Amino acid sequence: MFIISTKTMLKKAQREGYAVPAFNIHNLETLQVVVETAAEMRSPLIVAGTPGTFSYAGVSNIVAITSELAKTWNHPLAIHLDHHEKTMDIEEKVRAGVRSVMIDGSHLPFADNIALVKNVTDYCHRYDVSVEAELGRLGGQEDDLIVDGKDALYTHPEQAQEFVAKTGIDSLAVAIGTAHGLYTAEPKLDFERLAEIRQHVDIPLVLHGASGLPGSDIRKAISLGICKVNVATELKIAFSDALKNYLRTHSDASDPRHYMVPAKAAMKDVVRKVITDCGCEGRL
Repeated sequence: MFIISTKTMLKKAQREGYAVPAFNIHNLETLQVVVETAAEMRSPLIVAGTPGTFSYAGVSNIVAITSELAKTWNHPLAIHLDHHEKTMDIEEKVRAGVRSVMIDGSHLPFADNIALVKNVTDYCHRYDVSVEAELGRLGGQEDDLIVDGKDALYTHPEQAQEFVAKTGIDSLAVAIGTAHGLYTAEPKLDFERLAEIRQHVDIPLVLHGASGLPGSDIRKAISLGICKVNVATELKIAFSDALKNYLRTHSDASDPRHYMVPAKAAMKDVVRKVITDCGCEGRL
């Protein structure tokens, strides 16, 4: 089986003290870059997509291309649903071959979040699909979801313990001061809160909004229990900036097999950096 759930890989990361990167992809080129780089570095890898990504590229296309890349590189991969909110949408994608799900009810009242997440978890576990959920909200923008900084809520350790117990999830995304998109000011992560959450929760913890974080912050978060690190914006910016620069300096360029090369190379540099920061090179 080449497409796997994230449960085993995150448990291994938790035991051995590193994190698995989850890179948000959008098309063939971004898929190629993250898989090829992870395979070269013998790093575990989660290929993530928001609802918008799956709508843009097609669920079957993403599953098929990822499966073929996994076989080509002999590298097991997890396809992960990032920030999905609709139960029927998740169930359809699970039936299409996805085996890792994030159900995001963080915008709901606590009890409603628990009810939604438990319903999805009960369904997914019947098919050996791992489930991540979020408690607390991150500021910034992810796909079409926009959360003002003043509305971002941090995760409460005691609530996290109750949330995990009542939902049966496999991993928990925590809000400790990170944000989606680019940071407008220097991020200040609440490591004390993270350490307290770790004391109350024994499942792998997930850090969203890692684009632009210093490597030292990522490494410290891992030392306090983070087992999965999500990166999206940093990849997109590296790719698009290199592509725009190439097209500006090669006004007659028309072949994507040529102008995509520097864009992929720029993205590859980011992937290598994140894998190094996560401490997961050679951990496959």
